[in-house]
Amino acid sequence: MDAQTQMRVDNGINVEALLGAREALSKMPEAARFNWRATCEWINGTHARSTIDSYFGLGEEQMHRMAHRIDSDHPELFAAEDHGATPVEIVLAGLAGCLTAGIAAVAQNRNIQLRSVKATLEAGMDLQGILGIDSEVRNGFDGVKVIFDIDADATREEIEALVAQSQKRSAVFDIFTNPTDVSVMVS
Repeated sequence: MDAQTQMRVDNGINVEALLGAREALSKMPEAARFNWRATCEWINGTHARSTIDSYFGLGEEQMHRMAHRIDSDHPELFAAEDHGATPVEIVLAGLAGCLTAGIAAVAQNRNIQLRSVKATLEAGMDLQGILGIDSEVRNGFDGVKVIFDIDADATREEIEALVAQSQKRSAVFDIFTNPTDVSVMVS
């Protein structure tokens, strides 16, 4: 056992609990079906507030410890009041949060001590699409770039492997990179 493995690694992840959950859910896959939810209410102009407080998982309704609220808006450049990040920026934050959490979990499982992890994301968008100027232009991102700056007790190859494994297990990365059925209706 080398000095690195003798050192107690603490990235704030309870790997034993995660591995225990994986083992338990592998024996009862119906409990692994989760349904995530968010509600959103219009405030004024382009300002809206999303609330996230409950979800379905482990075969029953679950509540977050507290309701989480996210304000969204548009910048003054778009004649808005800038009460929050734009919805597309919130989507980028979701990708960053999912990949970063995955890196911490994988590092803990591989006994790698993290000192810092910073993700910087950029996504290009041609507004001619959403403004209806050119129907050939896509409304969404034309690409997303994620750059990680990671300081850890690990080689560059080990850090690259952490990032690769996080991508492999990230729900939000999967949502970004695979088509997802979305239905929109009026109640």
